Amino acid sequence: MDIPRPVPSAPRHRIGGPPSGSPARAPLAPRIRTGGFVAGLLWSGALLATAKCWVDLPGVASTTDGLAWLGRLTGLLAGYGAAILVALMARVPFLDRTIGSDRLSRWHALGGRGTLALSVAHMVFAMSAHAVRSGLWEGTFGLVLYGPGILEATISLALLLGVGLISARAIRIRMSYEAWHYAHFLTYLAIYLGFAHQLTGPSFGGVGAWAWRGLYIGVAVLLIWNRFAVPVIRSRRHRLRVAGIRRESADVVSVYIAGDDLERLGAEPGQFFRWRFMAKGMWWAANPYSLSAVPNSRHLRITVKAAGSHSRALLSLAPGTRVWAEGPYGALTAARGRSDKILLIAGGVGISPLRALFESMPGRVTLLYLARTVEDLVLRGELDAIAAARGARVHYTMNEDLTVPLTGRSLSRAIPDLPDYDVFVCGPRGMTQKALNALRRAGVPKQQIHLENFDF
Repeated sequence: MDIPRPVPSAPRHRIGGPPSGSPARAPLAPRIRTGGFVAGLLWSGALLATAKCWVDLPGVASTTDGLAWLGRLTGLLAGYGAAILVALMARVPFLDRTIGSDRLSRWHALGGRGTLALSVAHMVFAMSAHAVRSGLWEGTFGLVLYGPGILEATISLALLLGVGLISARAIRIRMSYEAWHYAHFLTYLAIYLGFAHQLTGPSFGGVGAWAWRGLYIGVAVLLIWNRFAVPVIRSRRHRLRVAGIRRESADVVSVYIAGDDLERLGAEPGQFFRWRFMAKGMWWAANPYSLSAVPNSRHLRITVKAAGSHSRALLSLAPGTRVWAEGPYGALTAARGRSDKILLIAGGVGISPLRALFESMPGRVTLLYLARTVEDLVLRGELDAIAAARGARVHYTMNEDLTVPLTGRSLSRAIPDLPDYDVFVCGPRGMTQKALNALRRAGVPKQQIHLENFDF
């Protein structure tokens, strides 16, 4: 099959100037700080969820009352946190496009640790209060076996502890993405088991109970619609299928996906989809891969390194294989830029989204591409063609040939006016952290650094 190469065939930029044949970047309005606004709403919700608990605080008159009150407070916060954790990962388009998947994932991870700690604290305080009132046996084992919804809540906590354990970085890096991802579905079971217990507390009566049900029902609707219904609807509408594959290196492959009315997907350079290929051994997993070329009405393209069983299977995909896609996701797009001077820093296969931005972003664009060896510089031919076509600069940095080492001094030497640039970074977590440190030392303001980590 003749697979098209999405590389510009004619110069579109003059050297050192704005794009020729395309409009210059228009001044953009100050970006709405959606993250701060949403965070404020979440904290306000936590205060509202615990309002009755705070109202009852003056009535605490003994140690037992104090332990019971702390148990109520931590239990309410844990229940509220569980609902918010699911909402953050419900892939709500507005949140994903304004806050970004990477930032939402960090919030989810931080919130998960907090919710788990609150759940454990709730168990300790509640059991302590019952033990003081009824004795050690009745306050522990008796409570678990005979308390309303307590056995289910105990199983729920055990499941949450298990998910928290595998989320620890030392364990997570030893797991495949697929195993880690599907183990997290136990979280839904844990939340379901714990929900009935939540409504047995003294803070839930009348309006409070219905408000709590409304919170959980609303989150469930968001989850089911965005993560299950929308992918099915889009699959039927766009009829995505593999158009062809091309080996970029021994362990990197580009997959071209064709379909109907692709422009209606609204995909932008820099974004990613979660792809589900209807092939043997692959249909059950939806893995995130970034677009490695500017999307158009004919096809989408991803470029993937074989790092796990799912990504290795892409090497043997057959043309015509049906594809389901969730997305587009991600906020690492041109909309983040505020300057007409752009620096892109890519590490390894993190070049995928930045290659699409390198071709499409207006203004003066420089690309720094870091890899272990020359063979790891995938898409180099396309990058050179884009650089020549638009008069852009591209630097390749390898371990044995440090053209531009990733330090503040070397970056400032290569780009003297670097603090005036918007910088987009994508790659493995260690590389992105090193880039972030170097950019800060070079004087680049934090709000001009746009990150997307390329691991899970």
